[in-house]
Amino acid sequence: MRTLSGIQPTGNLHLGNYLGAIRNWVRMQDEMAGEKLYFLADLHAISMPHVPAELTANTRAMTAALVACGIDTDRSILFNQARVPAHAELQWLLNGTARLGWLNRMTQFKDKSGKNRESASAALYTYPVLQAADVLLYQTTHVPVGEDQKQHLELARDVAQKFNNDYASEEAPVFTLPEPIIPAGLARIMSLRDGSAKMSKSDPSDMSRINLTDDADTMMQKVRKAKTDPEVLPSDVEGLENRPEARNLVGIYAALADTSVEAVLRDHAGQGFGAFKPALGELLIEKLGPINARYIALKDDEAALDAILDKGAEKARALAKPTLDAAYAALGLCR
Repeated sequence: MRTLSGIQPTGNLHLGNYLGAIRNWVRMQDEMAGEKLYFLADLHAISMPHVPAELTANTRAMTAALVACGIDTDRSILFNQARVPAHAELQWLLNGTARLGWLNRMTQFKDKSGKNRESASAALYTYPVLQAADVLLYQTTHVPVGEDQKQHLELARDVAQKFNNDYASEEAPVFTLPEPIIPAGLARIMSLRDGSAKMSKSDPSDMSRINLTDDADTMMQKVRKAKTDPEVLPSDVEGLENRPEARNLVGIYAALADTSVEAVLRDHAGQGFGAFKPALGELLIEKLGPINARYIALKDDEAALDAILDKGAEKARALAKPTLDAAYAALGLCR
């Protein structure tokens, strides 16, 4: 069993990233058998306009954040794509197998390119083929995915199946078809300013999110100023209907406390937000404070961060080589 997950180095991680994915990655180290690979998708990042110096800084900052959250580089392989050229090589080899019709159905290109698709980069269009290469390169058996990534994993399976059918035998396929893992109970964290919108790095208001780099005072201030309504907390989940901000804050509390929304409401029913917000703030500080401290201790040590990425990339390159060699050979390319 081998699992793989990736994240774009687009700036500071926030609470939504942590509760929606990163905490699950950390738990997988203890709860799932086999090898774990976690990578920073810096090659994907250049599919959109970017500032090169910021990409470098963000890659290191994201490395520090992942380690601070609990990714153990002695038990898992942590690296960035640019240190493993096989990702880009295999993408090109798979471009011969991927079909335009498949790429035309990808919703992410439509969403990110907007109305002026003619000006979008070719990299944005072929982004799903690089995602397929990311997964297939390591003979990955399982990929944790959210609903928004299921389509891309399906494309990776289609590419793998067609390549195997066209260039390999049934007894000796080149690629493993990866299976999705949809973790149960992943928290969907919404904006502190709008309970109907996801918490996002791209929101212009920093008050809309809890960053993992926020100190205790900042976290408490953001929670106190979070949008709410004048009603008290209900005693059951049905009472949160049509109250998106209340539902969001209760959901954050439940996720941080590793309990259910029902249990939170049993303990806090009848409270106004004047009492509930400080309790939530204290819980945030308790859970995220140690992460923040570890991050601050590591974030400016460029040599240590590069050493972490070099260590992971060396392991990743060794795992990738047999698959890349097999793909070249299957295509009849002389090397």
